[in-house]
Order: sequence, then structure tokens, then C-alpha cells
Amino acid sequence: MEINTKNILIQMFEKWAGEEARSFVMLPQSGSYREYYRITGRTKTALGAFNADEKENRAFIEFSKHFKEKDLSVPEVYAHNLEKHVYLQQDLGDVTLYSFLQGVRKEQSFPDDLLVFYKKTLKSLIDFQVKGGEGLDYDHCYPRQAFDRQSMLWDLHYFKYYFLKLARVPFDEQALEDDYHRLIDFLLEVEHNYFLYRDFQSRNIMVVNDEPWFIDYQGGRKGALQYDLASLLFDAKADIPNEIREELLDYYVDELQKHQTVDRPDFIRHYQGYVLIRIMQAMGAYGFRGFYEKKEHFLKSIPFAISNLKYLLDKVELGIELPTLFAALHNVCESEELKTIGQKSTTLTVYITSFSFKRGVPVDVSGNGGGFVFDCRAIHNPGRYPEYADKTGKDEEVITFFAKEPEMAEFLKDSFALVEKSVEKYISRGFQNLMVNFGCTGGQHRSVYSAEALATHLQHKYKVNVELKHVEQEMKKK
Repeated sequence: MEINTKNILIQMFEKWAGEEARSFVMLPQSGSYREYYRITGRTKTALGAFNADEKENRAFIEFSKHFKEKDLSVPEVYAHNLEKHVYLQQDLGDVTLYSFLQGVRKEQSFPDDLLVFYKKTLKSLIDFQVKGGEGLDYDHCYPRQAFDRQSMLWDLHYFKYYFLKLARVPFDEQALEDDYHRLIDFLLEVEHNYFLYRDFQSRNIMVVNDEPWFIDYQGGRKGALQYDLASLLFDAKADIPNEIREELLDYYVDELQKHQTVDRPDFIRHYQGYVLIRIMQAMGAYGFRGFYEKKEHFLKSIPFAISNLKYLLDKVELGIELPTLFAALHNVCESEELKTIGQKSTTLTVYITSFSFKRGVPVDVSGNGGGFVFDCRAIHNPGRYPEYADKTGKDEEVITFFAKEPEMAEFLKDSFALVEKSVEKYISRGFQNLMVNFGCTGGQHRSVYSAEALATHLQHKYKVNVELKHVEQEMKKK
């Protein structure tokens, strides 16, 4: 994000809050490419969002306005500037349903208060689907107005190309395509003129005063009731026990019957089909972000998704023949490599980051907190000289500059000594994440050089994984 964008968000906040912004902190990035910043004043707080996709921003803003008018629990949008791709929204805190369930569950247990919260969530889901869909202008939907044949084919091809092919699962291309169309014909048999949230999962549900609030519905469109229900109950890493899934499914149908007549056996049969396509869509996403983009934490969801898929295949009764698709899915379930992919490593990973203090200290995405922040601003700065203006701490000219600076050598000696003590202790105790940040004024010379030096030092001295990121330099590339 450009400094100018940061200034626009701060101006938005100060106009809305009527007070000065005292902090501006980037939140950990999720599965999307949107960037969120918590902006805090003396008494008020809000989230600033930056997203280069203008149509997606418009969908979120318009849907939020409509859902607010329907008294649904969604964040208020305080201000927006679509030309600059930013908006300011209500801060609902940091507790998602996913983090809540991680905190209250013990091994495979599913406490009563968690079950109660899921039932509240399902009641709210019906309100979104039925009441929320009434009068909604679907022209704002992006990228498509309905979860129709084309949308389903996109998801199924996503699964084929980014999961099956990258995981080297064999299949007959034309036969699989034929099965895809038979599955879609089956799914489109049901009424599909409700609001479909699209990504109704535990990470998009916030816990606010013991009540569910909802975010990230900008991908919504017209669709069938069963899809969002499948998304929530088969959310891979939420790992809901099968008997709880069945209880929640029955609860949902009972609540839905208070709004309309429901053919329970037919609803559940088609629900199984929507579970199937949702699991495949999710696995396509895990394949794209994990196999293709090499982001390890997406790979960790694959074993959970396979467990869900195996459970479904053991009980599904759609009443249609999908021989090639089911053969490929059974191959996925039987793959020992896929079952164990992304499992916890015992190797320590050290996340080393260079940054600009103008943008704020990077957030620890591992969830552990702590680590180190080293301030490089007391070191002689090559950025003061024109010949280094377009260089970074990775360039030979800057490296040569620092080689002649004894204060850089002294700084690195001291910082390395501190980091080494933690690295050795973390390795001995089996810890898996440590974060080290180097900051300077522009995030270009001193911090970049220091981060590169530490990465090289640790890789030569210890058996650790090192993930190196230069925040300011990556931002300039966007």
C-alpha cells in the first residue's frame, strides 16, 4: 500500500471519529489479497481496508448497506473512496468463530456453549438467505450474479487444475467433464433464488458479546440454500465431529421449516451434492495457495478436507452416476502423501522481516506473539546520499558501504547474539516459530541489509527454516 493510501485512510478515520489517529497497524493477511489496518484514536477504533479490486469493494459496500437495513449483524461502512480502493468499516475485534472454537475445544470435544453458538449462527444464516436476499440488487454481485452452471464449472475446473493435476491424481479428462455436467444438472434441480453468502465459514464469523457477526460476504450471489450450510458444517480446519454435523443439519432444517415448507429427504440429498462441490472448491483453493503459491499453511488444511471427503463418500446417495469423479475422489482419499501433507514440522522457522517505521511494526502471523524488533535508525544511513537513492540493502554498492561502517558490524554482532540465545532455546524446547524484525526510516537500506545478514548467518549456523520478507520493497512492487 502506498503512503498516500495510508494518509487517505487516516483522514477518513479522523473525519469520522472526530479525533486524531494514534496508531495504524496492519492486521495479519488471510486467504484474500485484501489488506486491513486497525486505526485507533483516543476513544475510537475502526478498520481501514485496501483492495485493488474496485468491483469487489463495491459489492461489499452495497451489500453491507442492504444488510444493515435488514438488521443483520454486519459491520457498518463508515466511509469509502472507490477510486482509491479504500474504505473504513466498523471494528468487530479479533475473535473469529474459528479462534473461539480453538480456545474452548479440548481434543475432540465439542462443548455445549460452542454448539449453542453454532445454532445461533445457523439461525442468522437463514435470515441472510431469506430476508437478506429480499430486495437485494444482484447487479452488484461480483464476479457473477448467481451460483449457476458457469460458476460451478469454474469451481470444478479449479479443483481439476489446481488440485488433481498438481497432486498428480490420474483421471480421464473427458469422462470427468461429463460427470461434472451431470453433477451440475443435479445441483440445479433445487430452488436457487436465495442469497448465497459463498464463503460462509468459521473465519468469516466474528464473536461479539457472545453473538455471531458476519464479514467477507462480497462474493455473495443468488444460489441454493444448501451451499452455505455445507460451507459451515464442512469447514475443513473447524473439524466438527460428524455427530455434531448431523445434529446441526437437523436443527437447520427444523428452523427453515418455520419459514417455508421443506421436503427433508430431498433437501438432504441435494445438500450432500453441495457438500461435494464445496469440498472440491476448497481443495482447489488449498492446491492453488499451497501447491502453486507455496504457502504452507494452506497445505495443512488438506488432511482435514480429505477426512471430510472420505466421510461424505462413505454415506453419499445422490441417485446419479458419477464414476470418473468418484474414482478420482477415492484416489485422493487413499493417497498417503496427501493425508500427511502439511503436517506439523518439528523444525524451527525464523521469520525475518525488514520494514519501515512509517508503516508500523509487522504483525506476527504465527499467532505466538513476541520475538524481536531491532531499530536500525541509529546506524549511518546510505539513503542520505544520492548515489544510493535507488539502491537497497541487497545491492553490492550498499553492501560495500556497510562493510566500511564499524557501527553496522557492532549492531549486527549484538543483535545476532540476542537472537541466537532464543534460537537455541527454541530448538531445545521444540518451539516452531520465532519472528525477528529490522526497522529503519524507509525500509530500504539498513533494515534490508540487516535482515539479509541475519538470514544468511542463521542458515549457516543452525538447522532452521528461514522465511525472509522485505515489507517495504514488496509494497513498492504492487
